[in-house]
Amino acid sequence: MIFSRPCEYAIRAMTHLADAPEGVARAQEIAAAEDIPLPILSKVLQDLARDGLLKSRRGPGGGFRLARPPAHISLRDVIAAIDGTEDFYRCAAGLAGCTEEAPCPLHDMWTRFRENLMVSLETSTLDRMAKVVKKKKQL
Repeated sequence: MIFSRPCEYAIRAMTHLADAPEGVARAQEIAAAEDIPLPILSKVLQDLARDGLLKSRRGPGGGFRLARPPAHISLRDVIAAIDGTEDFYRCAAGLAGCTEEAPCPLHDMWTRFRENLMVSLETSTLDRMAKVVKKKKQL
């Protein structure tokens, strides 16, 4: 995948929470259900909470829940919280001086690809992801 491993874990955890009973789950439950190492997941969940995508509560009945309805959280939101989006806006060939006025050989292709990718990530919401994942697990 083009995202870091922690970002993949964040997407899976957030999708899990979008479909969790009562909308809440403990880190241990998410880690077991999604086969994610708990120490890494714990840090990812803390990062998502710090970025305002999750709320957490300690103690009995505690756990993690989405900070907004799943229809209002896009994959772009999750990716931005964990990996950031700066790399999407860098030159695909790694050239420092790549601009519209002085483009690299990949500039036009990368610009179109990036625009399409960003639209897809912005319109892919956690509620849609959860529905698709649930359907696939039933097969």
